[in-house]
Amino acid sequence: MKIVARPHQLPLRLATGAFILNSGLGKIHADERTVASLHGMAAGTYPFLRRLDPAFFVRLLSRTEVALGAALITPFVPSLAAGAALTGFAAGLVGLYLRTPGMREPGSLRPTREGLTLAKDVWMLSIGLSLVIEELRARDHH
Repeated sequence: MKIVARPHQLPLRLATGAFILNSGLGKIHADERTVASLHGMAAGTYPFLRRLDPAFFVRLLSRTEVALGAALITPFVPSLAAGAALTGFAAGLVGLYLRTPGMREPGSLRPTREGLTLAKDVWMLSIGLSLVIEELRARDHH
């Protein structure tokens, strides 16, 4: 596994990592309304999350985003590991978009106005998959 990110991966990793890190930092001191909203939306799509206390869920989400963002912006974290973590995280967000009522135009993948904020997470999924695929292909060539 390559220990240092490839130079051409750095713009993708830095931009995505900074975005996710900022999102996680913004949730650290979330108010009750934000906590209820985030937990309600996630639990509506992923019912197993209903068992979690809403405040605990948001603390966990915040810490996950901070850790993932930090991993992406740190060039010494292998791209395969950072890409795999990003892929898993983004897949969950894309799942929210696909499974939450009102996020998409009826019978379409096109987002509604409300769904646009979640639909854009597909770029994070694409970046994560690209990092993983590139690192796996490079491993096969050695």
